[in-house]
Amino acid sequence: MKHKKTVKEIMVDVFEYPHIPYWFTIKQAIVIIKKTLMGPEKCYHPLAILVFDEKYNLMGTVTIRDILEGLEPKLLTPQIMTEFAGADIEDALATYEATMFNEEAKKRAEMPVSDIMVPAKAYVLPSDSIAKAAFRMIHQNTSILPVLEDGKKLVGVVKMFEVFDEISSALMD
Repeated sequence: MKHKKTVKEIMVDVFEYPHIPYWFTIKQAIVIIKKTLMGPEKCYHPLAILVFDEKYNLMGTVTIRDILEGLEPKLLTPQIMTEFAGADIEDALATYEATMFNEEAKKRAEMPVSDIMVPAKAYVLPSDSIAKAAFRMIHQNTSILPVLEDGKKLVGVVKMFEVFDEISSALMD
């Protein structure tokens, strides 16, 4: 790449990307996701909401999948996975469907997101290269990476689309 751009040049500022404190409930996270994904300004299409502490230190992420799993733990039980293995999924699911996402799920929606978040494992610094971001995304199997200042303070997010755009544009020149 001729001009080595840094992550800072392509990142989305933390205040422009959905993020919540760890004490927010799952229900509050749902509201934020629905507003961001289904609102008139569908510009960022978050794949995850970032979760931070009182000092804006990144703690983890919450995805739509994490929310669904948190609301309905039966989806993850070994028993349901055994029944689904080799079976007609419609028949196996019918056994559980009547009791899934019921009143218990409404109660679980009041749990804090910290109960369902995935702790942050990978991040990049604002001064890191686009290539380093691509490497981390590939090896962590993620399409977003938090951008941390001093390895702690959340300042933004870099998305795979922007990383791909920069790398592919450089290759096409």
